[in-house]
Amino acid sequence: MHTTHIGQVDLNLLPPLVALLEERHVSRAATRVRLSQPAMSRALQRLRRQFGDELLVRGAQGYALTPRAERLRAQLAAVVPGLEQLFATETFDPATAVQSFRVAASDYIVSAFGPALVQAIVTQSPQSVVSCEVLDEHMFDKLGTGMLDLVIFGRPAPSRYRSQFLFADRLVCVVAAEHPLARRTSVSMSNYLRWPHLSIDTGLPGIDGELEARGTPRRVAVSMPYHVPAASVLPGTELVLTIPAGLAPQFADPDRTRVLNAPREMGGPEFYAIWHPRLDDDPSHRWLREVVRGVAAPD
Repeated sequence: MHTTHIGQVDLNLLPPLVALLEERHVSRAATRVRLSQPAMSRALQRLRRQFGDELLVRGAQGYALTPRAERLRAQLAAVVPGLEQLFATETFDPATAVQSFRVAASDYIVSAFGPALVQAIVTQSPQSVVSCEVLDEHMFDKLGTGMLDLVIFGRPAPSRYRSQFLFADRLVCVVAAEHPLARRTSVSMSNYLRWPHLSIDTGLPGIDGELEARGTPRRVAVSMPYHVPAASVLPGTELVLTIPAGLAPQFADPDRTRVLNAPREMGGPEFYAIWHPRLDDDPSHRWLREVVRGVAAPD
């Protein structure tokens, strides 16, 4: 059986072929696909050479299809709808979609707007599933391999990824109610460095990386991977816990802890949604990014 490689076929001839077989008339086919009549006649000649068949034969009642052309018309009736769907603009309807979204974020982000994000996704796309994962040193590799769809992180993305600014926060320090700093409303950098610290260690540079870059490292006495349980460690110690201010209400227990403004030199974190460039134009991912932006940075 003779076969023709698809690369040897001029696919520009497909619309004229469909029009000719359905209209059975060169002029009407030309009008249908917006070609001049001479251009359609040339297309018909090329199609005849391609198929080794006359396809359309002029008779007393106009053009008639050859048996080969009749078979082609039946085949195209099955193939063309699929091709039209293949090349149609892709859309995403969250209400009917069955989609899985994988988002990596710290427990701070989950505490700050995780409930609102989950509620927005399950309400707008009730058949979809969202998985929240912890941040770790492999998160950008996971974006690259498709194991994650989105990372919400406290600094811009590496250059090979895309990022969208979500919101900014400031830093505060939390200490035990009996801590020598507890009567203050803020802490200076010299006092900040004087005391031992409870560090939230996500496997990423974070505060310690920035302090070391400034040449003012702090002394970390205790580390743990999550923000929220850290408050229970502070009473009875001289530890200082540094957190985004958005978490402060969860630590506001006047019988056990005090919340102070962090040193001015430390600034505050900015949070970004980060994704792989291959997802830029994916309709479902564009919808996910818009939902995240809407709950994290409402107008």
